[in-house]
Amino acid sequence: MEASNDVIRVVDDPTRVDAKAWNALLATQANPTTFMRAEYLAALHASGSATPATGWSPRFVLVHRQGRLVAAAPAYLKTHSYGEYVFDWSWAQAYQRHGHRYYPKLVVAVPFTPVPGTRLMAVDEAARQGLLRTLVAVAQDTRASSLHLLFPDDSEAVSIDRCGLMRRSGVQFHWTRDVATPARDFDEFLASLQRDKRKKISQERRRVREAGVTFSVHEGTEIGDDLWDFFYHCYRQTYLAHGGPPYLTRDFFHRMAESLPAQWLVFVAHRGDERIAASLLAIDRSRGVAHGRYWGCTTHVPCLHFEACYYQPLQWCIAQGFVRFEGGAQGEHKMARGLLPVPTQSAHWLAQPQFADAVAAFLREEGHGVAAYVDELREHSPFKAVD
Repeated sequence: MEASNDVIRVVDDPTRVDAKAWNALLATQANPTTFMRAEYLAALHASGSATPATGWSPRFVLVHRQGRLVAAAPAYLKTHSYGEYVFDWSWAQAYQRHGHRYYPKLVVAVPFTPVPGTRLMAVDEAARQGLLRTLVAVAQDTRASSLHLLFPDDSEAVSIDRCGLMRRSGVQFHWTRDVATPARDFDEFLASLQRDKRKKISQERRRVREAGVTFSVHEGTEIGDDLWDFFYHCYRQTYLAHGGPPYLTRDFFHRMAESLPAQWLVFVAHRGDERIAASLLAIDRSRGVAHGRYWGCTTHVPCLHFEACYYQPLQWCIAQGFVRFEGGAQGEHKMARGLLPVPTQSAHWLAQPQFADAVAAFLREEGHGVAAYVDELREHSPFKAVD
């Protein structure tokens, strides 16, 4: 239960949040990530990447008890569904067809970041459930159609269920270090794969080498302004090639270089003296986890995407003794490259009872389909069978 002396604040500017208190609470959670740090969320806002002008209006919920932060969550009022990676466009269309508005909606998420992790920070289970009930109340008070909790950690499932939110299943592809027989290098990792997968990867890597491409690796403060500029140019090209501007501004990465420099790793592809591609990872050395984030190129080279986004990061993670590499949203093709299916979750509350009932029925059917899909994928593991 919530304590009667809890003080609840809703903050519309992440840069005004007490970063020290926020990060201290985050550090005690089951699955803290770089993306939930106060510096990261503040940079999204201050850089113009996630602001009311781009459809992300912050409504961060902070709960204090006797001056101590006991619960908090990053929430945004949204006027669209871009940058979420949990797709509800059909729900919005159904609302519109029946004469209702779906936007604004309230989303608890890290903008543009489909990385599972803690979303409902709290000192205990009672505070977490109180926080989630407060978020529902915020959705009601702002006349939002709904509340959506994106990519929460499994440890938050109890709160989600007890507060009556509907759970939705998804799938990502992650590489996890084999604890029993960990590969010591990329060759040992390759040897653990089935012959056809091993052959395909070897062929793809050879094509990149024969094109005269080499790689350099830059971590933390080794990534200077010039390299950030080059990365951003590549990142921007990827979005423009798909018909739209990038979500993140150059200023966002400038702020990351200043406030969280140790969390970043860049792989740069060279051909001769020319830089032709870059991929960016977020890393957490304390937990041995790497997250594939963005990439881009200035020159097309066959198989360069696979090398920059999967093989170079995997090779690095294995050499560094990391335990997990998360390859990002979607992408069944990642499985052939040693990343296995991992279930993800989201949770949803809808104010309109008739729509809530319809969505609940849809999610039950969808959940069965996702479970069957994951089971089928696991039957086709790229790794050799273990006796």
